[in-house]
Amino acid sequence: MSTPPRPPAEPPVRKPVTLTKLAEMRALGEPIVMVTAYDHPSAVVAEEAGVDVVLVGDSAANNVLGYADTVPVTVEELLMLAAAVRRGLRTPLLVGDLPFGSYEASDALAVQTAQRFVKEAGCDAVKLEGGGASADRAHAIVRAGVPVMGHVGLTPQTATMLGGYRAQGRTALRARHVLEDALALQEAGCFSIVFEAIPAAVTDAIMPHMEVPIIGIGAGPSTDGQVLVLHDLLAIHDGFKPKFVKRFAAVKDEMRRGVEAYAEEVRTRRFPAAEHTYGIAPEELERLKADLPPVERLGAGR
Repeated sequence: MSTPPRPPAEPPVRKPVTLTKLAEMRALGEPIVMVTAYDHPSAVVAEEAGVDVVLVGDSAANNVLGYADTVPVTVEELLMLAAAVRRGLRTPLLVGDLPFGSYEASDALAVQTAQRFVKEAGCDAVKLEGGGASADRAHAIVRAGVPVMGHVGLTPQTATMLGGYRAQGRTALRARHVLEDALALQEAGCFSIVFEAIPAAVTDAIMPHMEVPIIGIGAGPSTDGQVLVLHDLLAIHDGFKPKFVKRFAAVKDEMRRGVEAYAEEVRTRRFPAAEHTYGIAPEELERLKADLPPVERLGAGR
């Protein structure tokens, strides 16, 4: 007796990624995958690709809003983008970047801004840059009930003070500063910390001192996870390409080819073709033509 074929198994439903899940992944040595996303379609791609964490970064400033760097982007702009990303996600943890000028002045301002990202955009956590006073702000936000991701090494919001967009921690003294900032953020209660543009050997030396998940971007392979900007890894735009970026697709090239092909078919009247148009019943068309007024010809009756 033959056995009837079994229906294909349903793919397992992923549970939402939580802070506890990230800590478990670190403990088990499971790499954490994090990407940026700035709109609903990108969020859907991140969801379907099975990433663990999505960051609505202030890098939206230069990647989608046309600013020269991250400094000008506003809270309102990032809230709008974060809300769009939220609507496209079910599983990944959603982190919103606190933009420059929205948290540095006081603990009260930092808490207020962080709460807006949770209440208005649906973020699960927020991210802020730097150690020092930023660790104090992180502590205040955590005490107010909002999870915080830290960020050390190259901090784009204050890149001018760091000598520009360059690797950090390349001397013993500067590497010690990176460690101190990371420890301060960890002590402040950050659930995770981003290490950006740090020599891999420095990261290797720091990692044994860390107790929370560390996400690297240009910080070598020994971190607990990696993050890249979606527009960088997919080559959605041209321009400056950091050393730590690897292109995994060439989306802009495909977009350009598609638009060029569209323009060519419009100009040669090959688009739209019959399959792209709607029909009407012949009798209805005849009724329409019978009801139409006569077309007045230019110069008629002369």
